Amino acid sequence: MAARAHRRSPLAMMVLALLVEEPMHAYRMQQVIRERDKQDVVNVAQRNSIYQTIDRLRRDELIRVAHTARDERRPERTVYELTDEGRRTLDEWLADALATPAREFPEFPAALSFLPILPPAEATRQLERRAETLATRLREREAVLAAVELPRLFLIEDEYRLTLLRTELDWVRRLVAELRAGTLTWSGEWLADWTGSPGD
Repeated sequence: MAARAHRRSPLAMMVLALLVEEPMHAYRMQQVIRERDKQDVVNVAQRNSIYQTIDRLRRDELIRVAHTARDERRPERTVYELTDEGRRTLDEWLADALATPAREFPEFPAALSFLPILPPAEATRQLERRAETLATRLREREAVLAAVELPRLFLIEDEYRLTLLRTELDWVRRLVAELRAGTLTWSGEWLADWTGSPGD
């Protein structure tokens, strides 16, 4: 099966990347993701999501069972390893993900497109709340990273996420300032009069 036929997801890439290091079972993968603070990179909020991803990767023959591990204190665990096809697929996925911006549909731009539904004062209040949340997240992430002693290479995704956080926080604060100053505003009458067609 051609590698391009396989459905890519951040969690699938994470599972394959972990198996590049060594064969491991699903519980160990979850541990490593937590230990390395990667739960903001891949969505593992649902405990079974990693098991569903493993099942899909097995069906696609990108991973296979290496063996089952058992000790006296724990239930039997299935240990997985990467197949040759899995390694080729991971390399293709990484190359494509690095080179090609994905078409993503986050909620915030969608909410901004509906901003006039709220009165300006309410929109301002909610955007101020967002700015506070972003500022808190930024401080927390900066504190965590300041305490980590790792080469920059292993923190590059955190650097990227911090840059996005800072940029969004700055933009939201500027938007709030415009709303407070009244340089950006709207009313029911203005919206009713506006056709949305330049030149009309």
